[in-house]
Amino acid sequence: MGMTMTQKILAAHAGLESVKVGDLINANLDLVLANDITGPVSIAEFEKAGFDKVFDEKKVALIMDHFAPNKDIKSAEQCKTCRTFAKAFNIENFFDVGEMGIEHALIPEKGLVVPGDAVIGADSHTCTYGALGAFSTGVGSTDMTAGMASGKGWFKVPAAIKFNLRNELKPYVSGKDVILYIIGMIGVDGALYKSMEFTGSGVASLSMDDRLTISNMAIEAGAKNGIFPVDEVTKKYLKGRTDREYISYEADSDAEYDAIYDIDLSQIEPTVSFPHLPENTKSIGDIGDVEIDQVVIGSCTNGRISDMEAAAKILKGRHIAPGVRAIIIPATQEVYKECIKKGYIEDFIDAGCIVSTPTCGPCLGGYMGILAAGERCVSTTNRNFVGRMGHVDSEVYLASPQVAAASAIAGKIADPRIVDSPESRKAQKALDKQTIKAEKLAEKQAIKAEKLNEKAEKLAEKAAKLSEEN
Repeated sequence: MGMTMTQKILAAHAGLESVKVGDLINANLDLVLANDITGPVSIAEFEKAGFDKVFDEKKVALIMDHFAPNKDIKSAEQCKTCRTFAKAFNIENFFDVGEMGIEHALIPEKGLVVPGDAVIGADSHTCTYGALGAFSTGVGSTDMTAGMASGKGWFKVPAAIKFNLRNELKPYVSGKDVILYIIGMIGVDGALYKSMEFTGSGVASLSMDDRLTISNMAIEAGAKNGIFPVDEVTKKYLKGRTDREYISYEADSDAEYDAIYDIDLSQIEPTVSFPHLPENTKSIGDIGDVEIDQVVIGSCTNGRISDMEAAAKILKGRHIAPGVRAIIIPATQEVYKECIKKGYIEDFIDAGCIVSTPTCGPCLGGYMGILAAGERCVSTTNRNFVGRMGHVDSEVYLASPQVAAASAIAGKIADPRIVDSPESRKAQKALDKQTIKAEKLAEKQAIKAEKLNEKAEKLAEKAAKLSEEN
């Protein structure tokens, strides 16, 4: 019986010729990572167990991204714990304020994961790196501790679901729409403890950023991991980021899958996930008037440069609707710099948005965009559970950067193809001209009224003097 991509990687890292679904294995790890929330828990267990060294200073990563820059004293203490540990154990890949980024955008950007790797992270969205042809999955903080100390991880070999992708995405449709469409189709438990393996001729048309987004949200379907085959897009992305040698694994032709789905990328529409589960999806054409209070564009799901570009293209020369708050969060310092170089930051600010330093912030209801009761947010993040971004009576709608930007302008969930159409922009320009004309007229009238007031005051003074003389 053949093996899937994931099974081949696990077999290789366990030193076995083959593995099958349900096998319990110990696998060698290529990277073990945590953040400022999960890291301190792992560090406490590490110290409690009496470990005196990590298995490899180069293969442990600590990224301060959830509540950094620190939002309060507790978060400052958590980062200090990680900082102290990193210094004591010579952790090479420690990323603090100024160097950090949102972990699942930063790790690939830095070239710390390559095809064929086995990676664990004390964060559920560690499955992101499957986009690079690696096995990566989230674990608990105690498993993270064991990984840091031993360089090994315990796994039950997962079954797999195959997603055969064909054709190409239409304009204004992205990897976010693909994964929301899939989760809407199979449900939040549709791939429970299974590997979601993406293949087919359509894969070549997907950018690396699309693949990272899709793999990132595999966990939202309950998956153990998501994974893509290695192709020219992968190799181009890795060039200049790493000099490590790597192995590209392909599934055997007789590999077994619990299910196979054929997906025509050209038929996917901009998709939105309604509260309070990622599976509650609707195509943009099936959504009525849903007014919003806030938009968040960023996160480990959609904070990369292509996401910033997509949002800036729609927001450039426009302004967000009155009463809407728009928060833009580039995922890494490198993405932030690119936004500055390309003029996106100016486009965002001119449109009425604010731009934040890289942080997970609002995604987990931490800070930088917490919602009050009754408020609605369109967000490019990955979860919309009850209370995820603030009050339990608030609502989060998951969408792509294109939909989020269009919604910010419209003041309600909107189709980017309509908002960004030439007709819409022409109408906006006409409205802007009318607004400017009205403002100028109002200004002239104000000046005229001021002059009349001055004249009236002078006449009043003159009348007062005459009255005194008489």
